[in-house]
Amino acid sequence: MSVMLAGCASEPVVRQPGPDSMFSDQLFAAPSERISAEDLFAMSPEMRQYLAVELVPGPEQDDVRNMLYQKLYAEGQLKLEYDATMTRNAAQAFAAKSGNCLSLVVLTAAFAKELGVPVRFQTVYLDEDWSRRDGIEFFTTHVNVTLGVQAGIEKGGGQGTDLTIDFLPPKDFGHHRTRRLAENTVVAMYMNNRAAESLREKPLDRAYWWARAAISQDPGYMPGYNTLGIVYKLHGNLREAQRVFERILELEPENAIAMGNLVMVFNELGMTAQAEALAGRLKAIRPHSPFFYFDQGMEAMNQQDFVAARDLFARQIQRDDSNSQAHFWLGRAYEQLGETKNAAKEISIAIDTSTMGADRKLYVAELARLNAAARRGAVPSRALPAVR
Repeated sequence: MSVMLAGCASEPVVRQPGPDSMFSDQLFAAPSERISAEDLFAMSPEMRQYLAVELVPGPEQDDVRNMLYQKLYAEGQLKLEYDATMTRNAAQAFAAKSGNCLSLVVLTAAFAKELGVPVRFQTVYLDEDWSRRDGIEFFTTHVNVTLGVQAGIEKGGGQGTDLTIDFLPPKDFGHHRTRRLAENTVVAMYMNNRAAESLREKPLDRAYWWARAAISQDPGYMPGYNTLGIVYKLHGNLREAQRVFERILELEPENAIAMGNLVMVFNELGMTAQAEALAGRLKAIRPHSPFFYFDQGMEAMNQQDFVAARDLFARQIQRDDSNSQAHFWLGRAYEQLGETKNAAKEISIAIDTSTMGADRKLYVAELARLNAAARRGAVPSRALPAVR
């Protein structure tokens, strides 16, 4: 199953699939937690205290936007870290001192709103960013935030210019095409992320209610419907999943993510002819799955064909050089071939590109093991776990 996460100069076109017809509340237990759009930008007492103490303009500081940026990020006072493990609201990101790009955008916007600074959200078009956890593939998009000119501030000295704050790694900075996002779409992105992050839970009630809330917040946000379809599929409600994915394809006939998900649903329903026909359409649009070369590389590792594995992982990295798992396993392939320096280089890249704290710890431990083995002159182990 493939999920779209939030990881533009015009407003998104709203094409509503008729959201009420997509919901089947009776299949799930009532929500056990508060799910509210009001919580996303809400200021916690700790945030207000920080605002009162640290974000007070000095006599020569007229532009609070620069001060906000300096305090939150440039000076590192909060020591904010990028972590894609969970999408947090503003208060949670402030308390944890970490978050993914959406969480950090929301945190920045919450402070800016409190300071009376106009806020604008954008989605940024970058190369495709895929990851995979527990058999579910995640397609992540990127968002940033622009702070406008505060009311009452005279233009001049750079203060009349919008300030865009982005959380891309430095190597990714550059001129990228963007599209403006309405605030309710940002809220829907957050809720959809929370739904996607709940997909591992059993039962799936939490995932359902977050996905439902995302759709209710912005009925034109297609990833919310895709997540809802996955919830139904994993919950065993195949007909409901089929209805959702088919509705997405009515509106977006070449949506490869929904198409791939519907192929799996057709197969589980025994609708072989429909599955084969749709798979043919999908192959014409996307000849190889996002992890095609990675999966082949893992198979080569299991067969102990380390030369083939090295080449396949390298091809995966050509498609997505930010895939930390591909860098890690390329490093393992190099290790088996006796190329210790190349192995250490790739695992170091895996550490730098990883967005998940648990993965980063694993890669750091592996790099330490590799370096220790190199100092001892040890022979690489042939016992390799087929971790994906």
